[in-house]
Amino acid sequence: MAGQIVRRGKDTYTVRIFLGRDADGKRKYFNKTIHGKKKDAEAYLTAKLREKDLGQFIEPASIPLNTFLDRWLEDVARIKVRLATYDGYEAKLKVHVRNSIGKKRLCDLEAYDIQKLYNDMIKRGLSAKTVRHVHNVLSPALKQAVKWKLINQNPCELCELPKLVKKEMKYFTPAETAIFLDYAKSDRYYTTFVLAIECGMRPEEYLGLQWKDIDFEHSRLSVRRVLIALKGGGFAFTEPKTAQSRRSIPLSQSAILALKSHRRTQLEAKMKIIDVYSDGDLVFPTEIGTPTLRGNLDRRHFKKILKSANEAITEANKENGSDNPLLPVIRLYDLRHTMATLLLSKGVNPKIVSERLGHSSIALTLDTYSHVLPTMQKEATEQIEKLMFG
Repeated sequence: MAGQIVRRGKDTYTVRIFLGRDADGKRKYFNKTIHGKKKDAEAYLTAKLREKDLGQFIEPASIPLNTFLDRWLEDVARIKVRLATYDGYEAKLKVHVRNSIGKKRLCDLEAYDIQKLYNDMIKRGLSAKTVRHVHNVLSPALKQAVKWKLINQNPCELCELPKLVKKEMKYFTPAETAIFLDYAKSDRYYTTFVLAIECGMRPEEYLGLQWKDIDFEHSRLSVRRVLIALKGGGFAFTEPKTAQSRRSIPLSQSAILALKSHRRTQLEAKMKIIDVYSDGDLVFPTEIGTPTLRGNLDRRHFKKILKSANEAITEANKENGSDNPLLPVIRLYDLRHTMATLLLSKGVNPKIVSERLGHSSIALTLDTYSHVLPTMQKEATEQIEKLMFG
């Protein structure tokens, strides 16, 4: 008998399909539990027997999803993506997937299970962006399971993803930028913040800069590597995020002067502790020459500068009876957004801004900074009016 249906309880059936005999002559079966009416089990059996007749039937893998994810991470993800991306994959699967559906057999995993996982994440208050990030890890993994003929179809492809809600982007205005940099002057990472705002680099890019990347003669810097923190501690230098991220950025004379001053100060401090100084030629190292990690720069310097600035502004308002606004509490990464927003709002060609950011396409730049477009459109309207009517 090619297949049979066995009732296991109310609205529960086992579909059993004969697969032949193994090397020892022992009968092999594929069993699938169907929750529903008998007609659902019959429909499933008919479909699988047809697949078997056409040579399209794949014996679904009975290994747990967690076991498969371990194999996928090691055999596929590790060799395809950057180290930081790989660590991100591991973390997302551990936090959001493994404990909820990881013990289910791969062959029993259905679109409903994954849809419920996504819905539960939203109910717990997680953002649509977080759900989509998890989906962007789990879906390629299960797509590989299809390629390896472990399952017939990727259940992630049948799931509905929550709609993204675009959050208002935070950045400094020109006046706020000047105030922030004024308060940052006493910090040893002042020049770091100058470059972060002027060049719009990602934190891992400017923290990975070496002095050989700075061309003082032609006033340019080159992004050749990034510094990432490793899971469990430590750091590593890796290739930039994309081909476009590997780029050259012109520097203003103000930035060049700040870099020269920073280098002199760095060399003087280095000579005082030369015996213990770890010289990696880094532009923005710690006091002993080791790489500055992004989290430390953010907590110990950037956030402290913001706090000090706002405390000073608050105190001055009390003393003078004024009402000067506080600096917005933005993220370290938002210094990159500050550069792009300020340039676009001043009418700089989006293509130039895109290249400066190291974006993979100008479409990405325009989509990311769409909040600037209404102002640009208004200015464009005024310009065309002048050209048409004088």
